[in-house]
Amino acid sequence: MEASDLLTILKETGAYLNGHFLLTSGLHSNAYVEKFRVLERPEYTEAACRELARRFSDQGVTVVVGPTMGGVILAYEVARALGARAIFVEREGSGRALRRGFSIAKGERALVVEDVVTTGGSVREVIQVVREAGGDLVGVGVLIDRSASGADFGVRTESLLRLPLVTYRPEECPLCREGVPLVRPGSVVRQHES
Repeated sequence: MEASDLLTILKETGAYLNGHFLLTSGLHSNAYVEKFRVLERPEYTEAACRELARRFSDQGVTVVVGPTMGGVILAYEVARALGARAIFVEREGSGRALRRGFSIAKGERALVVEDVVTTGGSVREVIQVVREAGGDLVGVGVLIDRSASGADFGVRTESLLRLPLVTYRPEECPLCREGVPLVRPGSVVRQHES
């Protein structure tokens, strides 16, 4: 799957939206990617995850880890393509944790996956969980990197699509000043970190 294929899918499924959105990071944006319009289509999800798996197929991955919500589906599909285990981390307090009996063995080769990255906060939380468990982090696989400068997690990172979209701190948002209604997509909103 090429980046242009994923962009076409985003548009065909109505996943690429224009407006005024409050992102999970607390930032505002004039565009939003509703990834669940893609993830609800198994044929698209499988194709995208197969491509992420292909990019890490030489790394000996034994466990694929994703954050709730969309990362659960991605972890499963990428793990299936790699013949690895799939687990997820959940929000717990101000961070994330392994729950439901999930564990990562010391030295286990872990791949972290995420659907959409803007600030990278969720991925960093998952990386912290993997490292605290003693896992050997081999990389991060992302469907869509919408960060301004490209995601950098200090490990090999593969994104199927770079889609840098404009974001604003709430106090600097021109859409707020223009009175454009703010839409809160189906995410838990955290306070923006400086």
